[in-house]
Amino acid sequence: MEQFHALLTASYGRHYLAQRLVQDGHGNESPAGELIQVSTPAKQHIGAVGDRMLLEMTSLDQARIIHIEPRENLLYRSDAFKSKLIASNVDQILVVLATQPAFSPDLLGRAVVAAETNQIGLHILLNKSDLKDNLEHARKIIAPYARMGYPVTEVSAKFDAASIKALRPAIQGKISVFVGQSGMGKSSLLNAWVPNAAAITQEYSVRLDTGKHTTTACRYFELPEEWGRDAGGKLGALIDSPGFQEFGLAHMSVSELEHAFREFKDYMGKCRFHNCAHQTEPECAIRAAVDKNEIAPERLALFRQLRSDSKTADTQIQGISQAKERWSALAIKPSKR
Repeated sequence: MEQFHALLTASYGRHYLAQRLVQDGHGNESPAGELIQVSTPAKQHIGAVGDRMLLEMTSLDQARIIHIEPRENLLYRSDAFKSKLIASNVDQILVVLATQPAFSPDLLGRAVVAAETNQIGLHILLNKSDLKDNLEHARKIIAPYARMGYPVTEVSAKFDAASIKALRPAIQGKISVFVGQSGMGKSSLLNAWVPNAAAITQEYSVRLDTGKHTTTACRYFELPEEWGRDAGGKLGALIDSPGFQEFGLAHMSVSELEHAFREFKDYMGKCRFHNCAHQTEPECAIRAAVDKNEIAPERLALFRQLRSDSKTADTQIQGISQAKERWSALAIKPSKR
């Protein structure tokens, strides 16, 4: 059967869609042609939108995965028991927040940690900036990230078209993934940048058989030709991920967490104890920096929570493994009669 290279452009549970990768007039590969249903070995959750893969046709509109090409990065969330792939091979995360409804500072902080760990760019979009009642409160929460150098842009997707148009240079030629809670306005931003997004979404929904659950699917949208390419001719794209309330990072080690907080860098190795948890240990350089307003207290609180999550997950996983070993031993142990 025919084998070819493709890009995974939509996922819903264990259901995947892909398109053939073809070289465009600028010498770059882009997805094109009909949507192809993709099957995985034993119906495993192994693919992420943005994956480049080798497929083999099994029927007129279906194919199976031969292998997934090495990823530049993989964005996912996890707890001790499962993980949820979000997207791969992305250039930046667009964290979409809003003045109303109130956004989760915890989710924002975790998205920043995920970006740092994967060496992915991050841009914070404060949507619905036309709603002034909560604007100052939202700015206050975001301020520590702006001070650390993360770009922050205030927009109004529905009532200020100029604010959306002004962001085009920030997404041209880049693969960007939306991250945010439901109700933040991700769909409004997508429709503003990709005018035919609704039609593409409908086609994805029909092929994935998502029914009314389109918001739980992850989908890939190329930017318009007239402005979406960068100077090198690469066409940018937006990956619309489902809205979620929690961003679990249980897969991260304590060392990875410390290096994911960029404001900790100047203080690493300066604590009295090399294994300092930045809790109540004497002569902790991180806590001293918080006292001097050099590190935001909310960021230290987030680090402590993530460290606790990581330790808890390790304990749970170890407990599960030990239980499995005990049950396996019981299963093979001859009965005494």
